[in-house]
Amino acid sequence: MNNLLEKYAKVLVEYSVRVGKGDLTIIRATSHYAQPLVKEIYKQVLLKGGYPVVRVGMEGLQETYIKYAGDEQLDYVDPMLKLEYETATKFISIGAPYNTKSMAKADSKKLARRSAATRHLSELMLGRAAKGELDWVIADYPTNALAQEARMSLEDYTEFLIKACHLDVEDPIAKWKEIDEKQEYLAKYLTKTSKLRVIGEKTDITFSTKDRIWKNCSGQCNFPDGEIYTSPVEDSANGTIYFDFPQIYRGNEAQNVFLRLENGKVVEAKAQKGEDFLLNMINMDDGAKFVGEIAIGTNDSIQDVTGNILFDEKIGGSIHMALGASYPETGGKNISGLHWDLIKNMKNGSEIYADDKLIYKDGKFVI
Repeated sequence: MNNLLEKYAKVLVEYSVRVGKGDLTIIRATSHYAQPLVKEIYKQVLLKGGYPVVRVGMEGLQETYIKYAGDEQLDYVDPMLKLEYETATKFISIGAPYNTKSMAKADSKKLARRSAATRHLSELMLGRAAKGELDWVIADYPTNALAQEARMSLEDYTEFLIKACHLDVEDPIAKWKEIDEKQEYLAKYLTKTSKLRVIGEKTDITFSTKDRIWKNCSGQCNFPDGEIYTSPVEDSANGTIYFDFPQIYRGNEAQNVFLRLENGKVVEAKAQKGEDFLLNMINMDDGAKFVGEIAIGTNDSIQDVTGNILFDEKIGGSIHMALGASYPETGGKNISGLHWDLIKNMKNGSEIYADDKLIYKDGKFVI
């Protein structure tokens, strides 16, 4: 286990965020359950000459905050937290939830207000990342809560995480570099195109990607990884799209989500389950009804929905479309406190066309 943790930490420190001498590195964990991995990351940052700062969450604080905070408190942003976003050069965030449903009964309007209040922190981080001023990565440590959400034992879930991250190979960094090279071809190909059309069950939607950059995700910002993505032109999305997978956001779930968009904006939104939550989220601010991202999942080691977006959006043979904030590094301009990745299965006869050429069918690229 110690060897595995060392492998995991080295990939995050050396490959994902590339810690070097003098880097102020914020290591965040959602709970104490991630302690074994956090300690190993801390050690690896020190070995690279960086300055590690650890922030570990406490169970139950978020629920208490949303339950009892008034409007002024929901709008307040800790100035010390803001300072970290302004000055840190590396962020490593480790998810290790003790209860994935802890926020399921939280007031969705208060959640939306809090997201709007902290929106500028996300904008600050993404903006600095686009300028090359900082690197960040999100990863997970296996817990019983994550295993239960995925309907697995802890042992099976741990094995699943190891394989999805390619930590089972002798040199995971070499493996991710190989994936990076393969996906770079696809990203460069799509960057040269101007229009994307997705066709499938209850789905026929087009996006303009003119002058937008497709990015290759191979372990730098998310771990595990496996996707290529861009932010479409803000007023370009037109058509309908249906998401058959369960859509989970902050412990809340929406099922069988159907959206109709006109000139980039959601004008109709339905869900068989969780519709009120869906509507509250997309009404949180002016940008929440616009598309911030369109992406294609490529990690064939992930095949089933686990209830964890970090893994689920990478499912090989899927796409996801995010409502809300876009990515400046792709040319995206949409601003929102929301970024909700909605996942769609593409293995059921669905197709993707780029500039009217078929490039993807039944969950596989055909170029």
